Amino acid sequence: MPKTIAISNEKGGVAKTTTTISLGAALVDLGHRVLVVDLDAQANLTLALGFEPGESENTSSNIMLDNAPLLRARYKTDVENLDLIPSNLRIETSEQFLPMRTNFTTILKRAIAEAGNLPYDYILLDCPPALGAITQNALAAADLLLIPTQAEYFSAYALRNMMTLVRRIREVDNPNLAYRILVTMLDNRNRTHRNIHEQLRSTFGEGVFSAVIEVDTKLRESSIAGMPISRYKSGARGTTQYHVLAQELIEYVKETENKQAA
Repeated sequence: MPKTIAISNEKGGVAKTTTTISLGAALVDLGHRVLVVDLDAQANLTLALGFEPGESENTSSNIMLDNAPLLRARYKTDVENLDLIPSNLRIETSEQFLPMRTNFTTILKRAIAEAGNLPYDYILLDCPPALGAITQNALAAADLLLIPTQAEYFSAYALRNMMTLVRRIREVDNPNLAYRILVTMLDNRNRTHRNIHEQLRSTFGEGVFSAVIEVDTKLRESSIAGMPISRYKSGARGTTQYHVLAQELIEYVKETENKQAA
């Protein structure tokens, strides 16, 4: 089974989508097969991979609302071994209608399980900037929650609500859910950034990735160009840092599997 990673933070503008597409491409560069799933009505991941949100016949909303098979909504991207399940505005209605259903928080988890022997090593779930039904589904389905966080007060403060949700998901749907915090958009020249980064490491310890993602205008440009940073500018700082993150993630997964096997 592939490792499923939810990429989420209640705070917007912290590089969730950038991390999904950049990490996905970095994992592909390291020899892995990756499926990225757009669960946000804004469909920024869909756009960043060169798709128009309204043009796809099947999207993540069909999986969440219509119980469509997972792979029916899969599309090939221009990056070999990187596939996409796109999103559109319809998925917004999930927040209204899903809570009316029994066991609504495990719809995505069941869809992944029912897909059987998926041809992927990793599934990355790009969540909306909210902690409603969609994000709860993502966390219930995930082996790991990756929380992109700026080294700024409001972004760090939003971690309180994320941790509360993690505890609730562990109690009800996914007792093995782990999390790791990724510091993004870091400006090492900024004293406040450095101080909050240190505070995060002091508070969460090994719960913070060693890799960090610094400010890089090429990351924004690559999204506009409709391709991952590694395809847009292979020598960019963002490319290097997301490759470091991918390597650290792979090591984390190996260590976790070894502990479970012991």
